[in-house]
Formats: sequence, C-alpha cells, structure tokens
Amino acid sequence: MRLWLWLLILAAPLCWGADPHEAHRRAQPSAPGYFPLAFDAPQPGSYRLPPLGNAADGRVLLENGGRSSLHDLFGDKLVVMSFIYTRCPDPNGCPLAGHVLARLEKALLQDPKLSKQVQLLSLSFDPQNDRPHIMAEYAKRYRSPLGRWQFLTAESAADLDPILSAYNQWVVQERDAQGKPSGALSHLLRVYLIDPQLRIRNIYSTGFLHRDLLLADIRTLLLEQQEQSADLQR
Repeated sequence: MRLWLWLLILAAPLCWGADPHEAHRRAQPSAPGYFPLAFDAPQPGSYRLPPLGNAADGRVLLENGGRSSLHDLFGDKLVVMSFIYTRCPDPNGCPLAGHVLARLEKALLQDPKLSKQVQLLSLSFDPQNDRPHIMAEYAKRYRSPLGRWQFLTAESAADLDPILSAYNQWVVQERDAQGKPSGALSHLLRVYLIDPQLRIRNIYSTGFLHRDLLLADIRTLLLEQQEQSADLQR
C-alpha cells in the first residue's frame, strides 16, 4: 500500500473522531446550584414576583409515548419547567438543571402538602434524538421513585418550535468548519416558574438556579394564593 494511503488512514480518526463537546466535557461544575447558597435566601412572602408573561401551551410526548399538552400537565399546580437535551455535556448547562430540580424534588417530598402543589417538568428541545424511551432512561438519573417529575419531548420540530419561540428559548445547531452539523447544540439554560393562572413568575439562568431560591419563590407564590383566597372570602 502506498505511503500516502497509510497516512490518510492514520489521520482519519483525528478528523472524523473529533469531539464537538470536548471543551464542555473538560468543564468543571462551577454554577452556584451545585454548592450551598452563598447568602441567605429571602424570607418567603417578604417580596413579590410580578408576572413576566403568559405560559404558552404546546403539544408534547410523555415518557410512555402518550400525547398531552403542557397546560394539561400544568393542571392547577405551581410548575417548575426546564428545557434540556439529554446529550448536553456541559455540567453548568442541562445537567445543572437536573441536579437542582432533583434537590428541589427531594425537599418537596419531605413536605407532602407542599409536594402536592408543585409539578416538575423537563422538556427536551432535541426531539430527533430524545425520543420518549430516551427521556424515560434519562429520568432515572435524577427523579425520585416517589416523585411525579415528568420528562417530556415533542413529536417533531413542527410541534416544538412554537413552544421554544413562546418561551424565548433559542437553540442553535452548531456546525463544523465544513458547515455540517456537529451534533452539538448551543442554548441558554432557562428554568421557568409558572403559577396556576398560567403566568410566568420567574426565569432562572445558570447564575441564579438554586434549590433554596426556588423553594423561597414557590413558598412566596403559595402565600400569595392564600392571601388572594382570604380576600375573596371577606
């Protein structure tokens, strides 16, 4: 075999096996959500969370392949919803959302009354790869067997895109030097707190996503509901 052909064979893994996620895989967990809160969480009810807009509906797939809508899953509960994809390698991205929501779920399960009033949802923005059975397997990394945290995907981009647009969740397919999809997705981490009136009450990004802050906000909204109910009874 000619020398030039051997060189091509030896060089092929360097070209074809390049990992588009290499930089993310080398990253270390550094987001505040992985560590004790550096300050005292605000006292529930000592502040207000003004509505930030309406929480849109959309068609989604459940882990068992069944179909539903976001609003049906929201029900009459407070909702914490994250947008993720299962192949995300950045520990300060989607895995952070899983870690924080798992700690939140654990705290909720210690208070059955509180747990019944909160619904956790994680929706994939990679429907091509994250089929329902993939979401079911991914859920095992984070969800308690006693919890009701649901992991969702979409039938297609046609169903997903209106949801992403409504929640201002942008996702960009990264491309290599030749312009071909690399398999990596660029996105902003966003987790939404939604009230029973289908209003977004807070949006958490990497720097503010922490279990203690979520718990304070959840309890603040529950106190607000109690005040409103008391006003109606007067």
